[in-house]
Amino acid sequence: MIAWKRAVALGLASWAIPFAFSFLAFPLKKSNAPLFETVMALTELITAGVLFQRYFRGRAVSAREAVPVGLLWLAVNLVIDYPMFAFGPMKMTAWTYYSEIGLTYLMFPVFGFWAARLAQP
Repeated sequence: MIAWKRAVALGLASWAIPFAFSFLAFPLKKSNAPLFETVMALTELITAGVLFQRYFRGRAVSAREAVPVGLLWLAVNLVIDYPMFAFGPMKMTAWTYYSEIGLTYLMFPVFGFWAARLAQP
């Protein structure tokens, strides 16, 4: 059974942590864009690991629960992120946003699935 309050709260953290880190790493965007993208992907992956560990703390891990929670986090990230990039100062097209940023949020359900599979005996 999904712990909705915890899932939503951690979903907000799944957006806020990489967003905050992106400010620290942003100088790399101009000097070495591929390195910036790699650092941000690693940040997403580490964030997913830490947040899934926190979500399942003291509970059995299951893919049946991890995938919907990961999909929720994907949705939270897209709902918060896309309007800022589509209408904010960046003014990205939908294609540009999803190809550069949006698809990386698929890490949440994918990571949740495989982490849960690894946790099974």
